[in-house]
Amino acid sequence: MLTIWHDFLYQPVFNFLIWVYNNWTDQNLGWAVVYMTIILRLILLPFSIISEKNKNKNLEIREKAAQISKAFPNDPIMRKEEIRKVLKTRKVNPWSKAIVLGAQGLVLVLLYQVFLRGITGDKVIKILYPFIDYPGKINTTFYGFELGQTHNSLWALIVALLLFFEIYRNYRKHKVLLQKGDLAYFFLFPLFTFLLLWMLPMVKSLFILTSMIFSIIITQISKIFLKTNKI
Repeated sequence: MLTIWHDFLYQPVFNFLIWVYNNWTDQNLGWAVVYMTIILRLILLPFSIISEKNKNKNLEIREKAAQISKAFPNDPIMRKEEIRKVLKTRKVNPWSKAIVLGAQGLVLVLLYQVFLRGITGDKVIKILYPFIDYPGKINTTFYGFELGQTHNSLWALIVALLLFFEIYRNYRKHKVLLQKGDLAYFFLFPLFTFLLLWMLPMVKSLFILTSMIFSIIITQISKIFLKTNKI
């Protein structure tokens, strides 16, 4: 199992990261992580598009369910039957979002392993494929911040604030009447994210921030090209 992890996951990701570092980023590992994240999201783009379509479908289903509840306030059987009809017309594929999140989670673990093992000297040479040039001393500084440094408050805070803003924007857009559970999620999830990223190497914050910005862009584009028909 460890051999499969190393040979088919860790080593390919590490070599691709070093290839990007050598060829695209003027030997800046931070930008190599950014580019690798964008490439990963582009590979997963078909699943991201399906996930965006599902979001639109779910919103329409919620709106229609609310209308049905108002139309049949005293008839739970009829209400349930009408909602079942709506669900049949709008099939949602939850696996697409699971694939996107799973792939990103896997790369996060691999990046953590890269910095845990170290990226200097013989450790790099042993893992590199013969056709990947040895980069020498790897530049792990990104705009004055060390990618492997833990307890980096600034980058963890940037991610948490962006997450807070996105949750707020989503609630406001859908005009959600907040319950206690929603308020707890609104405040505690960004706080938990900040604490978790604060304990991990700063490269994790950079990866997640890049992926979040990519997701925001995809969401905005989907509003133009992925309009769904009303039920």
